[in-house]
Amino acid sequence: MKKSKFAEYDQQDEEKLWKEYKKSENQEIREYFIEKYSPLVKYVAGKISTGMPQSVEFDDLISYGVFGLLDAINKFDIDRGIKFKTYAMTRIRGAIFDELRSIDWIPRSIRQKAKQMEQIISDLENKLGRPVEDIEIAQEMGISEEELQELMLQVSGTSVVSLNDIWYLGDDNDEVSIIETLESPSNMNPDVLIEKEEIKDIIVAAIKKLPDKEKKVIVLYYYEDLTLKEIGQVLEVTESRVSQLHTKAIMRLRGRLARIKSHLPR
Repeated sequence: MKKSKFAEYDQQDEEKLWKEYKKSENQEIREYFIEKYSPLVKYVAGKISTGMPQSVEFDDLISYGVFGLLDAINKFDIDRGIKFKTYAMTRIRGAIFDELRSIDWIPRSIRQKAKQMEQIISDLENKLGRPVEDIEIAQEMGISEEELQELMLQVSGTSVVSLNDIWYLGDDNDEVSIIETLESPSNMNPDVLIEKEEIKDIIVAAIKKLPDKEKKVIVLYYYEDLTLKEIGQVLEVTESRVSQLHTKAIMRLRGRLARIKSHLPR
């Protein structure tokens, strides 16, 4: 019986369904949206699980993400001109990261090393006026290049979490994260998010200044939606090397954007 009802909803205009749901809070329509968009939870959880330590269970990420989907359905406003899929992915991702932060899944020592590395990359690149090389980072940290590569793998999970940092704070529905800007550069409502266009331009400009391979990793991962394994095949490097390139790229981006962030509107 439920399937036939949901099949009937599939034939209807989704915008009208949203308006009907917001007006009547029809629970069957809510269940329909949950079923239709539940694959997004698995998709987002799969993306986030990349580079996470084994202690972080994939099923747990899905459980966290379900709350984000339910939150998105409750708060979505069809009149804002933003696709629900785009909005839901942001909410799902946010719910997962919120839970990861609450359980403090990243060991303090790794978090400190990640912060130290990011600061060193930022300081060196600001001083030298160019992308810094691995050997220069290693020397500044007092470790070997091999130890640096291993460290990058250890801190890879923090680079994903860092992309969820909020860059613009308006009302509850006007938050934007770096990752949202990267993934949805053309899906933002210009009437509501004028300031975000400036942020997008800043981030795009920073991406263009990345070393070639790191730039390709960012584009292939966030724009082309490839997995790290698929990117490795494209670049003809190992999956772990792609993870290292991703970590360095995010640290470079955060270092360059950190000085700008304090001047953005709030």
